[in-house]
Amino acid sequence: MSTDARRSPEELFAGYPDGLAICRRVQQVLSAVGEVSVAVTTSQVAFRHRRTVALVWRPGQYVSSSVPAVLSIPLPYEITSDRFKEIAHPAPTVWMHHLEVREVSEIDDEVCGWLADAHRVAG
Repeated sequence: MSTDARRSPEELFAGYPDGLAICRRVQQVLSAVGEVSVAVTTSQVAFRHRRTVALVWRPGQYVSSSVPAVLSIPLPYEITSDRFKEIAHPAPTVWMHHLEVREVSEIDDEVCGWLADAHRVAG
């Protein structure tokens, strides 16, 4: 995972307070589940517990989008939900679930359950 001078979510989401609030909510949820480390790259905030548990990134950094943040959750199985913008299957044992998040309130009980599952299977 490459890194640059950006070392904090605040720097990655500078000028995008809604995206930062969403990122911090994901961090809060994961920290309540168990230990998690945070790594910031040029494009995303990665939350890890032995393996990646979740990624939060700002789509407007690469494409025209008004969505403040996308939450990506890797799991060893596919979740069927209309809430996901896209589900990718990049490896035989990984399904990457991409959820566009417009407001902090969208990190609700259902999403918290998915994040808890991702933390559990990450190690």
